[in-house]
Amino acid sequence: MTDKSKQLSFNVDKPQTDNGPVVCLGMTFKNDDERREYFRNELRKKLPELKKIEGFPIGDDEDIIALSDPPYYTACPNPWINDFIEEWEKEKVKEYGRNPDEEYHREPFAADVSEGKKDPVYNAHSYHTKVPYKAIMRYILHYTDPGDIVFDGFSGTGMTGIAAQMCGNEKEVESLGYKISNGGIIDQESNQKIKVGSRKNIVTDLSPAATYISQGYNNNDLNINKLKEIASNLLNEIENECKWMYETRTSSDKIGTINYTVWSDVYTCPNCGHEIVFYEEAVDSEVGKVKKEFNCPNCQSILNKRKLERLFESKFDKVLNKVVRLAKQKPVLINYSIGNESYEKIPDHFDLETLEKIEELNLPITFEKIEMPDGYNTAQPLKSHGYRYVHQFYFKRNLYILSLYKKKVTELQVPYPYKIALLNIMTGGLLGLTKLQRYRPKSTFPNMILSGTLYVGSMLREWNAYNWLRGKLRGIIRAKEKTNSLDKFVISCSSSTSLTIDDNSVDYIFTDPPFGANLMYSELNTLWESLLNIFTNNETEAIENSAQGKSLADYKNLMLNCFMEFYRILKPGRWITVEFSNSKASVWNTIQDTLQKAGFIVANVSALDKQQGTHKAITSTTAVKKDLVISAYKPTEETVTQIKERQNTVESAWIFVAQHLEQLPTFYGEKGEAQIIPERTPRILFDSMVAYHVQNGLPVPISSAEFQLEVAKRFPMRDGMAFLENQVAEYDRKRTIYKEFSQLTLFVSDENSAIEWIRQQLYNKPQTRQELHPEFMKQIQHLAKHEELPELDDLLEQNFLRYDGEGQVPNQILTYLRRNYKDLRGLEPTDSSVVEKALHRWYVPDPNKQSDLEKLREKALLREFNDYVKELEGSKKKLRTFRTEAVRAGFKNAYKEKDFETIVKVGDRIPEKVIQEDDKLFMFYENAKIRLGL
Repeated sequence: MTDKSKQLSFNVDKPQTDNGPVVCLGMTFKNDDERREYFRNELRKKLPELKKIEGFPIGDDEDIIALSDPPYYTACPNPWINDFIEEWEKEKVKEYGRNPDEEYHREPFAADVSEGKKDPVYNAHSYHTKVPYKAIMRYILHYTDPGDIVFDGFSGTGMTGIAAQMCGNEKEVESLGYKISNGGIIDQESNQKIKVGSRKNIVTDLSPAATYISQGYNNNDLNINKLKEIASNLLNEIENECKWMYETRTSSDKIGTINYTVWSDVYTCPNCGHEIVFYEEAVDSEVGKVKKEFNCPNCQSILNKRKLERLFESKFDKVLNKVVRLAKQKPVLINYSIGNESYEKIPDHFDLETLEKIEELNLPITFEKIEMPDGYNTAQPLKSHGYRYVHQFYFKRNLYILSLYKKKVTELQVPYPYKIALLNIMTGGLLGLTKLQRYRPKSTFPNMILSGTLYVGSMLREWNAYNWLRGKLRGIIRAKEKTNSLDKFVISCSSSTSLTIDDNSVDYIFTDPPFGANLMYSELNTLWESLLNIFTNNETEAIENSAQGKSLADYKNLMLNCFMEFYRILKPGRWITVEFSNSKASVWNTIQDTLQKAGFIVANVSALDKQQGTHKAITSTTAVKKDLVISAYKPTEETVTQIKERQNTVESAWIFVAQHLEQLPTFYGEKGEAQIIPERTPRILFDSMVAYHVQNGLPVPISSAEFQLEVAKRFPMRDGMAFLENQVAEYDRKRTIYKEFSQLTLFVSDENSAIEWIRQQLYNKPQTRQELHPEFMKQIQHLAKHEELPELDDLLEQNFLRYDGEGQVPNQILTYLRRNYKDLRGLEPTDSSVVEKALHRWYVPDPNKQSDLEKLREKALLREFNDYVKELEGSKKKLRTFRTEAVRAGFKNAYKEKDFETIVKVGDRIPEKVIQEDDKLFMFYENAKIRLGL
């Protein structure tokens, strides 16, 4: 990006208001304007040091200062965050009567959340991705108390800041379905009292556009009616000056107002070279669909879009002052209104003349050439239409209106809050006035932008710009009516790889980080940032992007740095919630791996339904339909110390398990059914314990078989789950209320998930191999291509027990039979009728026998892994098919033996995709490479 326009600078106004004395960070000012000017001067002094911080944005000092509202919002790293934290901690004691040493305990918020996107606050300003603030409120209410400090390091448009403030709005809290009594809510699952009250909030983002949008929500020092009056007058002025641009004439010479104009790309026929206007030949206007095939009007060849060759033309660009070559576009349809009636027409001589006049105009504010960065998203419009510069993404008419609007806003002598709000009106719906706005025949939906891209379609809709801005004004006003009474939250434009926040400072973190190559924020934000004159410094942008030279490994390292910073600033024993939206298992594993490597312990994964699928989620059968939410916690310093002191002993495993069980939910119940808590099952507990030790460079102190045996001795077991002594009574009480027990739905993709599926089937219904086999064959249709799955008979023999008539009927089978067969109730376990009904049924073994089976199975898996190692010796071939469970067991054993070379050697011969998509293999392989310095 070069030659940014100084004409677009956001002017600093002289104080215009007298809103009474304000106190900020212990200082008293006559009004907010004086406060703002004082801290702007302080910010100016601090800039030389702030520029040394990672992620400092690209922009001139005065542009950064002018856009900022310090100390609350800075368009660069915010140097006052720790001052706010110190003040807020004092407030907890003084205003909330909180004891700094009070005991804190929360179970993970495990319920699936569903929230829509229709709220006016959510829709006030467009962005590529947002979590509805009402969804975030549920997590903040659960994990925090009033006055607690909430942090979001990938804040986007600041929805976490809104959510933290809205927790003090009883009407908003009740809209979530909660009933408030005595200033709080009773959580029916945990029986915990949730207190209603505003939470403090710090939000940071690398993008100047994102933090500017956050400030739009945070900008509450204004009178809504006055804003409406100022904006309406401004738009009326623009309409009076530019009304002629949107006038069209009817056949009877009446004047109509254009609502929108449809433009079509022009192509050439590959057979005869004849010009083809795509709209005219490919659109069936009566049914409102685009034809898959159509005829060339000249040679009658059967064509489709793929066969066409796009036509480019040379035009003089007044902004660049040179001739450029761009895709040819032609206006093909005008939708206009006379009074309250709408009509359509084909553009005529009058309309074309109007467009020619507009092309000759000079822009009210001169756009210097602002070049789009080289990138993944920016390559598409450059290739398809030749668009290399920001102004080329607009039709001249809309660009003129936006330029005039910005000029008038800049010249207005109104206070800062109104300037920001007026600017929000322009940027809030900016993308809708660009050539990203596609046209679909018969579509009544006004916004047809392909989210998360810079895709320019073959048919575009150019809206009436000042009417579009009026619509956005209404949206901003509706949002302000909900947020204008909120307190300010603290905003920083900075990188989460290098936070300036003190250690152990924040009470809770909710964040929605970038996910691999999902979205290229710095590229997509260029259209907004070009209006701010401040651009993203993408050096530490945590994405996969070939144009930036960032691979999945680079993304992983950047995310690890961010999570390490999050771990550092979070108080011990407190929670982080990570919202995840990506259809790639490799990215999912990267997030989990880096989160754990940073020191967090994952306690739960649940779903967040935003009630509106992304384009990918709708069209792809493999895409994640709902966002996933990871709940993890920072262990207490005492626990970390105890585990380190007892490393190389089995006690380090049980210290971990005890504190982990304390953090897990005690009971899940939904729709009258009790549900399994996977994290409490011995297998998952073992995996969590292993992950913690491996990620923290500690030796794994116990084998799976020993763990299976010992866990049942050390902890009370219920329904196959482990509990602490003080948790059992609560589980038993709630379990009696729920008569049914629902098992989790599993997707069988490998041996481990197949075993768990069988376990679920046999847990409540011990059954024969013949009963199990048909359903098992259905379940294994989605096995990974590389997976070598043992036969059902082998899986049963290695992991479960069968009753063959010897001795009395095992209790697992007996319980099932007595519950489901009335005639067997009251009969002894040795009765012939009971024995006959129980014969040949497979069942889940009790913990003692389970550990014996685990030992046998582990030995068999290690034998198979050693066969793989021998097979690879002296060979460069890759393992194409294998038992993933055997490789997992081999990696785990090799890690225990500190044989990191074997892990890397075998890992290098497994397809990279398999390693990336299997969280356990990925963990051992990556940590082994680190140990070897690779």
